[in-house]
Amino acid sequence: MDIDLRDEWLENSTFDELAVGRSATMRRALTDADIAGFAAISGDLNPTHLDDRFAREEGLAGRTAHGMWSGALVSTVLGTVFPGPGTRYVSQRMDFHATARAGDVLEVRVAVCAKDAASGRVTLDCSVRRQDGTLLMDGQAVVEAPRHKERVRKATGLRWHVFDAAAGVRALIEQAARHAGLRCAVVHPCDAESLRGALDAARHGLFTPVLVAPRDRLIATADAAGLDLAGVEIEDVRHSHAAAERAAAMAADGAVQALMKGSLHTDEVMKAVLSRPELRTGRRISHVFRFDAPAYHKPLLVTDAAMNITPTLDDKAHIVQNAIDLALVLGVDLPKVAVLAAVEGVNPKMACTLDAAALCKMADRGQIRGAIVDGPLAFDNAISAEAARTKGIVSPVAGNPDILVVPDLVSGNILAKQLEYLGGAVGSGIVLGARVPIALTSRADGATARLASAALAVLVAQSGARASIDKIA
Repeated sequence: MDIDLRDEWLENSTFDELAVGRSATMRRALTDADIAGFAAISGDLNPTHLDDRFAREEGLAGRTAHGMWSGALVSTVLGTVFPGPGTRYVSQRMDFHATARAGDVLEVRVAVCAKDAASGRVTLDCSVRRQDGTLLMDGQAVVEAPRHKERVRKATGLRWHVFDAAAGVRALIEQAARHAGLRCAVVHPCDAESLRGALDAARHGLFTPVLVAPRDRLIATADAAGLDLAGVEIEDVRHSHAAAERAAAMAADGAVQALMKGSLHTDEVMKAVLSRPELRTGRRISHVFRFDAPAYHKPLLVTDAAMNITPTLDDKAHIVQNAIDLALVLGVDLPKVAVLAAVEGVNPKMACTLDAAALCKMADRGQIRGAIVDGPLAFDNAISAEAARTKGIVSPVAGNPDILVVPDLVSGNILAKQLEYLGGAVGSGIVLGARVPIALTSRADGATARLASAALAVLVAQSGARASIDKIA
């Protein structure tokens, strides 16, 4: 029989029902999260399973699953389905023949080969194969089969969940890679992580990088990090200020279609961009974070947590519209926008609640377009439909927002860093409102965040969704 992992109930096969030759088969796709979760739970941190570079140096194609993952899958079949609830493990023999990697679909098969009526023990042949038929493991298990029929509800609430931190980045890269490549000026990537992020983006076919930085310093950074700059275009400048000015000039002239911040201060990049009238539009420039959070069911945009310190109502209208435009580019058909405050009611003493109410009315009147906007909403009411119901809040956004609009930069910055450092979220960032998108990350961000930010910039640039020269209606 084939096992359907979606079944809500577990029903066993008793000793009397088990006949020699009877079998069960389960199929399970192996993910990066499975490998990481197994390593975390078991404590087996062998770099063969966790470090691509180390695995390749060992002659493998990349990181592999733990061999005992196969044993765990056999245990899953025996304990939950065949024979199922009430089964007691006695012994297990396993021989390992090949390895599995993330993306493989594994077929687990157990088949009854012997029974002993006196002891109630059943011997089963076990095997695990890859989708191409390659045998990964075979062996035999001996169990004490259940004597009584049982049907119990599956304890789904206890199922372990491992957040696949790379999934959101992979999705962004796949989406961005569908477009033709563009040229991106990478501004002063003079540390290992920012340089690696730019080269990774090029390796994934997202853009052709133009490295704008002191040549000697770039070469020294690349040599120290083991990175190859062969064939990469370099615009040699004296220092970070000159790099920002040169990159902005290239964007203004149309020589590049996007900018990417390296290891320099954000204000250096933005000052150079804002000094170029050719790069200005009718939109207020704002920043949008995109997060994949373990406790949330879809990507979440947070704005503005990096550019506008104390935005006015007019500024917030631009901030909201920029974020909506990004959500549309990312494939959200009708984005839901939660305008955050400390409370869910309008309070004249709390200016951000008045702004939230005004933004909602602007959306009703078509001054903000393309989304459902609701607020003020406290963070709990915005994120949790249950919290909203408990407080009697009726909202089309509560529990399911795509965009969180914060009252000011301070609250937004705190929220974004809490999501990342306490909540385990994976973030990327982009500046919108200029003629070209700007991939903007923290200098503390690693290459993965920079790669995701590059993908955002590519999607915006290639979609034709760059900020309109028109002001908010």
